[in-house]
Amino acid sequence: MLKKLLKRRNAPAAALDQPPMPAAESVPKSMPGTDVVPVGSTDYAAQKDMLAGADQEARLQLARAEDTRPEILYYLAGDESALVRQAVAANPATPMQADELLVDDADDEVRGDLALKIARLLPDMSHDEQEKVQELTFEMLRRLASDQLPRVRALLAEELKSSRHVPVEIVRQLALDVAVIVSTPVLEYSPLLNDADLLEVIAAGCAEEALCAIARRPTVSEDVSDAVVASFDVPAVATLLANKKASVREATLDRIAENAADVQSWHEPLVMRPELSIRAVRRVAGFVASSLLEVLAERNDLDHETTRFLTKRLKARIAETEGDLQAEEREQAMVLDQRMLLDDEAMDQAIQSGRNDFVLEALALRTDLVPDLVRKIIQSSSPRAITSLAWKANLSMRTAIQIQSRVGRIPPKKLLNARHGTDYPMTPEEMAAELAKTINMVG
Repeated sequence: MLKKLLKRRNAPAAALDQPPMPAAESVPKSMPGTDVVPVGSTDYAAQKDMLAGADQEARLQLARAEDTRPEILYYLAGDESALVRQAVAANPATPMQADELLVDDADDEVRGDLALKIARLLPDMSHDEQEKVQELTFEMLRRLASDQLPRVRALLAEELKSSRHVPVEIVRQLALDVAVIVSTPVLEYSPLLNDADLLEVIAAGCAEEALCAIARRPTVSEDVSDAVVASFDVPAVATLLANKKASVREATLDRIAENAADVQSWHEPLVMRPELSIRAVRRVAGFVASSLLEVLAERNDLDHETTRFLTKRLKARIAETEGDLQAEEREQAMVLDQRMLLDDEAMDQAIQSGRNDFVLEALALRTDLVPDLVRKIIQSSSPRAITSLAWKANLSMRTAIQIQSRVGRIPPKKLLNARHGTDYPMTPEEMAAELAKTINMVG
């Protein structure tokens, strides 16, 4: 069917086997009672009679039908209705002479549909068919690539982005378009763009979205990567680093590492690059998060000295992070204590949320013991000692059981349970003595 349509499209106007469609006023109107001829009829006279005096809906049917005569479609290309002209533009059976009329149509929807159709037909043409029509087809593409509306150019770019059947100068023109909705599809996907084309786009000072499109290409050479990095566009460099098929020189990665400390979006993709040098590894170890530092430390392509360096750095970072967390929890506990809100309810919420550092800081405040000593009492895994600590903090026995179980990790069978459901199971004297004994042991 497509070859048949292309054959009809390729025929010159003079070779059409019927004369051009006469003006609407000269088309004879159907006589009353005459049978209606279906759109699917290929009979020229029948379609001409149907067109005579037809309303917009009937003209639309003819404009959309792929077996409408070329002469009819050529006539409808000048229809007063933009919807009819748009249907003609989208119809693959429309002769090229009619398409040429529509390239400069006043309606952007018409031009947009024409751009889509021409771009879609190109890959399916045989070499002979392309030879016959390529000059006229390519000329229409050039005019559409220069359309005043970005939307029309963008529709064309989207259809041509992966094509190998279009002159490279048209693709280059779209790649250099100032509208990113036009340039980005071809910059990311077009196989016709070489390194020189891409470097020209970058040198022209393209927008961030265009740089990111180049950085996402299925293959990116080292030279193009260097140009992207030289722009120091943060999203584009992050995109390049995340592209596993992009080739990036070791020296270029070193340059990124030197400037990445304050650029959070570069950290993870930079750490994941296999080409990262030992020098860069040591540099990024000084500012990436602990989780990424751990990834670096687990690499198997590092020398023993670098692995030791990373392991030591990771331990220091973990200790530093824990210290920061404890300081934050201590501050929150102090605020609640000053407001007299550091009660059983606050403790229960913290225990249920797994905020053990907050619980330790709260116990230290309520017992006037140093946090390190409170931690040691909890770590003693003694139900009696932990219960005595909760008693000294003036908390309920219910909270004492929660601290034993959730914070002290004491198994259910070893928990020291309440007496009469709510009371502490030991006397105040026993608990004071138990706590003193434990402090002497762990202190």
